[in-house]
Amino acid sequence: MKIIMLGAPGAGKGTQAKMIAEKYGIPHISTGDIFRANIKNGTQLGMEAKQYMDQGLLVPDELTVKILLDRVAREDCAGGYVLDGFPRTIPQAEVLDEALTAQNEKIDYAIDVDVPDENIVKRMSGRRACLKCGATYHLEHIPPRTEGICDSCGSGLVLRDDDRPETVLNRLKVYHDQTQPLIDYYSRKKILRTVDGTMDMQDVFHAITAILG
Repeated sequence: MKIIMLGAPGAGKGTQAKMIAEKYGIPHISTGDIFRANIKNGTQLGMEAKQYMDQGLLVPDELTVKILLDRVAREDCAGGYVLDGFPRTIPQAEVLDEALTAQNEKIDYAIDVDVPDENIVKRMSGRRACLKCGATYHLEHIPPRTEGICDSCGSGLVLRDDDRPETVLNRLKVYHDQTQPLIDYYSRKKILRTVDGTMDMQDVFHAITAILG
């Protein structure tokens, strides 16, 4: 079973992807993780990607797909996988489809975790992080025992720049411009399934597993 997770930043698709991977015994594949692993291991593809990343540029679609296909060709992906963070654009989706078709394979489901922008801004601006140990909290859903203090190491908690409302709104604009069209793309292919991401995390997961069977 080959699954693509779609949804705006902060919609919770990464969390759901990990839960799906665990339930169905298939790898959770994040492009960010693949890039970091290839760079750390000094692979040729990793070094090519690093040249772009060091300049603050996006890794070109064809190279991103090469790195992705290299990952999904491994034995642990024989039974399927969950893609998180890829594809982000229509050209990436098209290159992925062409490569899979050449291998007589295809994506089975594109799951869209749908959350309105205003919910995402509220959700992300409530996040707090410990820069010392990496622990994360949410003022409403997972508050620290002592306000502003990390439960794990006692350091102060901060609102990361990425989670500030103005930054979140900018990331949402990029998402709507570039990634939202993928929803139409996969809808036309009749593999899109949408779940209400405003529900409790477990309820979202149950909705997804009802689709996947």
